[in-house]
Amino acid sequence: MTERPRLRLGILFGGRSGEHEVSLRSAVSVLRAIDPHKYEVVPIGITKQGRWLVGPMATQLLSAPEKLLPDVLKHGIPVTPSVDPTGPQLVPVSSAALRRGEARPQGVPRVDVIFPVLHGTFGEDGTVQGLLDLAGIPYVGTGVLGSAVGMDKDVMKRLFRDAGLPAVPWVTILRSEWERERAPIRHSIERRLRYPLFVKPANLGSSVGISKVSGRRQLAPAIDLAAQYDRKIVVEKAVEDAREIECSVLGNDQPQASVPGEVIPVNEFYDYEAKYLKEGSKLLIPAPLTARQRHRVRDLAVRAFRAIDAAGMGRVDFLMSRSSGRIYVNEINTIPGFTKISMYPKLWEATGLSYSQLIDRLIELALERHRDRARTCYSYRSLEAER
Repeated sequence: MTERPRLRLGILFGGRSGEHEVSLRSAVSVLRAIDPHKYEVVPIGITKQGRWLVGPMATQLLSAPEKLLPDVLKHGIPVTPSVDPTGPQLVPVSSAALRRGEARPQGVPRVDVIFPVLHGTFGEDGTVQGLLDLAGIPYVGTGVLGSAVGMDKDVMKRLFRDAGLPAVPWVTILRSEWERERAPIRHSIERRLRYPLFVKPANLGSSVGISKVSGRRQLAPAIDLAAQYDRKIVVEKAVEDAREIECSVLGNDQPQASVPGEVIPVNEFYDYEAKYLKEGSKLLIPAPLTARQRHRVRDLAVRAFRAIDAAGMGRVDFLMSRSSGRIYVNEINTIPGFTKISMYPKLWEATGLSYSQLIDRLIELALERHRDRARTCYSYRSLEAER
């Protein structure tokens, strides 16, 4: 019997977003769990400046990824991604070659599938997904539409609302409008929403740029902060006595939901500091919910996943009122944190799927989605010609 060839797996990490460091942590965890008998890993790093660099396919990468991934970002082979599905996927370039308009296709291996372990802008928002679609490369996770919608909290909430999902009231403002008409916009927000409020950049993750606002004096500074990170700002009504419930979803056209979990943040809410910098936040898995509440959360998670046309993976976050028991869909993350202690894989572990099995399943789903996309006809065919 011949041994099954290993899949060549590109791990795409880093990126230009404010979640660059989070991406490195996720990539380290994925690499530690990769089965070297199944996969031949190609590390592909994106620096904070947007340079693409490829590291060596080395076995030691799997044993010491926390050291070697930063090395890729410093000393990797500079490449430019190609959108030609018939040519090299990643083309090595040098400074001199770039000046001459030349590129050398030798030296960088082709990959069978890419696992984007990117979070935030220029990674989770559909930009990289569109690039990979043009190049014809299978990749883990949601496509262009779902990724873009999942990143934009305003459009996401509109789709949730149209799908009949419960969402908290919100107002969306543009940075340019805020800079031009601060007082009228503040009055408009206060007419439509009552304090306390949350102010967020529409397109960002990991709670970067988010503020809780208890009164008028805090509103303008919170909007100014959010405006540093995006041109569109979401202001939403806070659920004052909220419990933070999360549920993981896995699948393509027939997604399944994990057991729900609960986050008890060390800070007033689950901000960037509470997630990554300060110890003390607790994850309760499974969440202490009634059977009816668990069923409700899992049903809403799958419906939210489908509402944005997600694929592969997604973590749906909920706010649950302690007093009324009402559950609100807060948002969906299409590339959730993926360290071994992150909620997404831990929820699947509690549901019966180990971290390494989860990685295998996501890669299978990526290839399945790519095969399904390949069935689509992109040129006109008349019925007569078919006969």
